[in-house]
Amino acid sequence: MLKKLELSESSHRELFDYSRQNNITYLSTPGDLESIDFLCELGLEVFKIPSGEVTNLPYLIKVGGLKKKIILSSGMSNLGEIEDALEVLTNAGTLFEYITVLHCNTEYPTPLEDVNLRAMQTISAAFPGIKVGYSDHSASMEVPIAAVAMGAVVIEKHFTLDKKMGGPDHLASLNPDELKEMVQGIRNIEIALGSAIKRPSPSELKNKTIARKSIVANKKINKGEVFTDLNLGVKRPGTGISPMQWTAIIGRKAIRDFQEDELIEMY
Repeated sequence: MLKKLELSESSHRELFDYSRQNNITYLSTPGDLESIDFLCELGLEVFKIPSGEVTNLPYLIKVGGLKKKIILSSGMSNLGEIEDALEVLTNAGTLFEYITVLHCNTEYPTPLEDVNLRAMQTISAAFPGIKVGYSDHSASMEVPIAAVAMGAVVIEKHFTLDKKMGGPDHLASLNPDELKEMVQGIRNIEIALGSAIKRPSPSELKNKTIARKSIVANKKINKGEVFTDLNLGVKRPGTGISPMQWTAIIGRKAIRDFQEDELIEMY
C-alpha cells in the first residue's frame, strides 16, 4: 500500500517548485535516511519528523545535524521519549528554539475522547520555551481551532479531494472547502486571542459612559443638606461621580441645590 502511494522524486520537485511560485513553504516528511538527503538537496527549510521516528536514533541524529527548523510529531510518545528525542536533536546541532513539538494521536480518525488536547499544554510546561502545536487526525475541524486557542503555533491537518478514496488517511481528512473554513476559523481565533492585557478595548470605550452609572439626587436636595442613603441614588450615565465613591459622599453637604436625578457634584 505504501509503495503504491509513494510520490516520485520528480513529483516532489514539481510540487516544490509550484509551492515556491505560490509563496507556500513546502513540507515533506522523510521516512528514511535516503529521503532526508533528497529533501535536503531539494531545499527544504523545515523538516517534519513523524511520530513513528521519535525513537529512531540514527534518523534523529541525521535530521538534527542539518541544523534546520524541525517539527516533531509526538504521537504514541510519552514525555520521557519526547525529552530523549529533543536531547538527540539538540546534541546533533539543532537549536532548541528551532524545534516545535506537535501533540498528536496516530489513530485515523482519532476518536474525540482520545484527542486529549490538554497534553499539548503538558508538553509546553514540561519543556519551558518549546513551541507547541497539534497534529490532528480527528474528523473534526473544531479540534484544531480549539488547539490554537490553547496555544498551538502549528496545526497539521490532512486534506483530500474525496474522502472515499482508497488509503487510511481520507476519512480523517477535510475536503478543500472544509480546510478553508478551518483556516478561517483559526485566523479568527488568532485575532480574538488579543494581547492578554485586561483593559477597555477601543471598540467598547464609547459604551463606557452609557453603561456605567453615577451618583445622582434621589429627590430634590437643598444646598447645605446632608447626603444620605435616602436622598442619593445611582443611575446612568457614568459621566458624574462614580458610585465607588458612595461612602465618601455620604455625610457630606450639598454645595448647591440639586433637582431629582441630577448628577451630584462636589468641589
